[in-house]
Amino acid sequence: MPTSTDRHATPATPAAQDVVITSRAVYAAFALNGAAFATWASRIPDVKSDLGLDTRGLGFLLLAMSMGAVLGLPTSGRVAARIGIRRAVLLGSSLALVGIGGAGLAVTLADSPVLAAVGMFLAGLAIGVWDVAMNLEGAHVEQLLGRAIMPRFHAAFSGGTVISALIGAGAAAANVPVGVHLPVMLALIVVAMVITARGFRLVARGDAEPHDEVESTERTRSAWLEPRTLLIGVVTLVAAFTEGTANDWLSVAFVEGHDLPSWAGVLAFAVFLTAMTAGRMLGTILLDRHGRVPVLRVMLTAAFAGSLLVVFGPPALAYVGAAVWGVGVALGFPVGMSAASDDPSRAHARMSVVTTIGYTSFIAGPPLLGFLGAHVGVLHALLAVGGAVTVALVCLPAVREPAPREAASPAQ
Repeated sequence: MPTSTDRHATPATPAAQDVVITSRAVYAAFALNGAAFATWASRIPDVKSDLGLDTRGLGFLLLAMSMGAVLGLPTSGRVAARIGIRRAVLLGSSLALVGIGGAGLAVTLADSPVLAAVGMFLAGLAIGVWDVAMNLEGAHVEQLLGRAIMPRFHAAFSGGTVISALIGAGAAAANVPVGVHLPVMLALIVVAMVITARGFRLVARGDAEPHDEVESTERTRSAWLEPRTLLIGVVTLVAAFTEGTANDWLSVAFVEGHDLPSWAGVLAFAVFLTAMTAGRMLGTILLDRHGRVPVLRVMLTAAFAGSLLVVFGPPALAYVGAAVWGVGVALGFPVGMSAASDDPSRAHARMSVVTTIGYTSFIAGPPLLGFLGAHVGVLHALLAVGGAVTVALVCLPAVREPAPREAASPAQ
């Protein structure tokens, strides 16, 4: 393990084998996190039906998860720093089992929206700790390697959601109760996370105490007061809102807006996730060749176009729109993480801010869209994506790469 002086050495100081092992563990942690989220998201139409909720009622249930995340995210970075990245991901995954699994039991056994909301509130807290911790470790690996790999970590998240969504589609088609599917899947995910966490061998930047007075002053200055950091947060917020909206409402929109069966709605969700995963896997090539700003400008515009196809197209074109939407939104969040960590000395503080903004939008935005859907219908409520994308396009210059690139430079 690195010593207290290692954080001031060059990025190559940790053993190469430890960096590789940790990188693989981070990939797995992202995939398992995505699987946990999609286990819940894939059964949202069934939860809505089983509890007899209208669109507004489902919005309130989703808001419970949002409230947990809003309360947990701002302190998640400190929790990870205090107890360590490894313990933080284990704590988050364990709480996710209790929260999401408990919500499933509340739906099937108790038929109680209130108990389900309590479970989702706890799940929101869990996601905050788990997500921030794994993003911090991922950013540290990226700094050590000296190249952009954050989109591929997030591709692993998307890959986990794809597999989990397909399992959810099969469970829905086979009429497996939500109270069986959710607890069993989350238990398996936690077991896998316990094994995965053994590979977290690095100390992420910011875990240790400041080394000197200069660094202490840097850490004292709040990243919440930095204009560039907040603009990066806005871009990440829009990307997270666009992605989260699809996660929570796309399947419902296909079922209710296009009059399709439940399994077909979940399939649309899987199409979206598959396309997003492909976009993240190939995105690093585009970013290296063309830069962050031009690539995000094209891709966010594509996300807007895809959402229009979902809303106004017939079912066949709506599936195409789901794929275009998925590709278009693929890079927004991981690029925000990379931009926040451009300066290694401030990466911990800035990533905490950007992650809090992004994940709050990811979880809090879709429930608010549900309230809009109660008035105009879920399908047409998806038009809010276009307005959000317009805001992000204005803020895109904030994510531009530094020149010269500082990621591979020795820490001062």
